[in-house]
Amino acid sequence: MPEITLTAETGRPTGSRPTRRLRAEGKIPGVVYGHGADPLPVTVGAREFQVALSGEAGLNTLLALRVDGTDHLTLARDIQRHPVRNVVTHVDFLIVRRDEVISAEVPVTLVGEAIEVAHGDGVVEQQLFALHLKAKPADIPAAVELDISALTIGATLHVSDISLPSGVQLESDLELPVVAGLPPRVAAVAAGEGAEEGAEAPAGEAAPAAEAEPSGD
Repeated sequence: MPEITLTAETGRPTGSRPTRRLRAEGKIPGVVYGHGADPLPVTVGAREFQVALSGEAGLNTLLALRVDGTDHLTLARDIQRHPVRNVVTHVDFLIVRRDEVISAEVPVTLVGEAIEVAHGDGVVEQQLFALHLKAKPADIPAAVELDISALTIGATLHVSDISLPSGVQLESDLELPVVAGLPPRVAAVAAGEGAEEGAEAPAGEAAPAAEAEPSGD
């Protein structure tokens, strides 16, 4: 996986007021750290950062962070966002090496068509959307795929059913459910309504209908 170059500036002021000013200027404050290096405060362009992570690798994009003329191989980690506007307010850049194994989280993508579930008017429900794994930075996949072609109603596919690329190790529990074939929801709803209609009416309401009219004799 080729890295993307991103330029960072050093010497940023600290404190809430200068930080707000930097964000107003379209910059994101951050810190570069890792492999025994002292944490280094930096800033990067918000637009450039967004473009750098817009590829299929997403947060696992390798970044050649250029700091004062020196390139550091990094990954963006611990990205903080504004709770309302959802813009990035701070980011940590973790220095990595090409030959080291690191932890990463990657999305799970479903492929194929669950024909038997579809023919039975069932529902394919994905229950796990990301996996934790370990690999060298260049070997981290953009996503892992799970083929659901053999899924049937009432069956579940687990993490153990996912095939991983060479050089990738799994950290998530093998028994975690990823996707399930659920029975038809319409039938379940109809059954629930039928049960309600078959319930006994309250005694105070049923009694008058069962009583006969008194005779006139």
